Amino acid sequence: MHKPPAAAAPPSPSETRQPEIIAAVDLGSNSFHMIVGELRHGQLAIIDRIRETVRLAEGLSSKGDLSDDARQRALDCLARFGERLRDMRAGSVRVAGTSTIRRAREDTSFMLEAEALLGHPIEVISGIEEARLVYKGVTYSLPPTDGMRLVTDIGGGSTEVILGHASVPRALESLHMGCVSMTERFFPAGEITKSGFNKARMAARLELRPVKAFFRGAADIQAIGTSGTIRATETVAQALGLVDAGITLQTIESLIDKVLEFKSVDELSLKGLSERRAQVWPGGLSILVELLSTLRIDEMKVSDGALREGLLYDLLGRLQHEDARERTVMAMASRYQVDSEQAERVAVTAGKLYSQCSKAWDIRRDLSAKMLDWASRLHEIGLDISHDGYQRHGAYIAEHADMPGFPRAEQRFLALLIGGQRHRIDESCLNALPRSWRAPGLRLLTILRLAVLLNRSRNAEVPSVIVSASEKSLSVEFDSNWLADNPLTIADLDREQEFLERVGYELVF
Repeated sequence: MHKPPAAAAPPSPSETRQPEIIAAVDLGSNSFHMIVGELRHGQLAIIDRIRETVRLAEGLSSKGDLSDDARQRALDCLARFGERLRDMRAGSVRVAGTSTIRRAREDTSFMLEAEALLGHPIEVISGIEEARLVYKGVTYSLPPTDGMRLVTDIGGGSTEVILGHASVPRALESLHMGCVSMTERFFPAGEITKSGFNKARMAARLELRPVKAFFRGAADIQAIGTSGTIRATETVAQALGLVDAGITLQTIESLIDKVLEFKSVDELSLKGLSERRAQVWPGGLSILVELLSTLRIDEMKVSDGALREGLLYDLLGRLQHEDARERTVMAMASRYQVDSEQAERVAVTAGKLYSQCSKAWDIRRDLSAKMLDWASRLHEIGLDISHDGYQRHGAYIAEHADMPGFPRAEQRFLALLIGGQRHRIDESCLNALPRSWRAPGLRLLTILRLAVLLNRSRNAEVPSVIVSASEKSLSVEFDSNWLADNPLTIADLDREQEFLERVGYELVF
């Protein structure tokens, strides 16, 4: 079970003008979703929704390879989405890959083709980040509450469970079971059997066992379900006259009995159940029945809000300078007892260096400046573990910790900067980044290394320096008197010349 870092005070809202149209794309294991919103007088109005079933999880092998059929279904869908999104400017679209894309081999060319068709980068998000965004989507789709909410989302390859108070998630979990994966595993070739249901339910029960204590027991919890399996279950139950609204354990048991009247998913036909949902419904029902049973949910309400809405509202927050990543960085700095004064000194120095060479080095993107600032503020998190090799400890934390708001690639970017702040630069870490990030990454790393070096004495007396950059070099001009009075800095700069030379850069001072 995972808890998000303690929330820090949110930054003040931006006074700048916001873009009128924003969009979010959810690349799920069963379906791809796109949602487009328009800002009208500060409020977000949904103006377009598109959903296509691609069954990506069905085409994923145990080794992480996508089948040709699944790959083509996905790319065809993304080409259609791309027609709607390609002309939208960078920063107004967020695309998130979930369970199946997380498990797919990273050296595949699928991501490159997918991004080219969409015209926008794809963020591969962690299960915990997916859970946070699901909760955000549900929160914005329902009336506000001061009470506790238990939100569940059964996707194609994973199931998210979140316990929150009002709009704030308190406990998040992403479980390795989804409607597609469970149907494939326990209903092979689409064959529906009592034994299959029993085995699928037992598997779901075992998956829930380690985390169930965190999500049950509190009084007056409002249970909310979202996404395809849960919405389809309510629709079918209503069509059959089993409920007016919502879902109960007895309702699902009755639906399982009705499903067992059919021999295969190809024959499965119930009022209110679409043909495409029928293909994965047995696995989804097996998960849903155990969620209600194991977590002791008397009744589950159903929400239209889900991951895609969460992505959209999270994007809106970034545009209004209410970025979850900012709060995460502040919370992590507090958690790992970072020396805030030293972090501020390094961040200020790095910012000054960045402003002087960003144009020449073509690193003027908003994300570059933010990454440099975040890495500066977190560069000493590894000291909480050990001074010896603290940059390696910090890099491990940055890459593997649950960091709300950060997709996987951005965490690796942070890890590169934190881990490479001193000593030899590990080019294998650089090569783990997306190709388009590698050159900017090395340049940002060079800036951070220099900022850390100049603040080694840990006092406020940082020299004023003038820097100029060219393609593969950085020239740093100091006051001659200051440099003469700081022989240790000269020795550090001599060593830094050697380290940068190994990666093809020249440092002149």
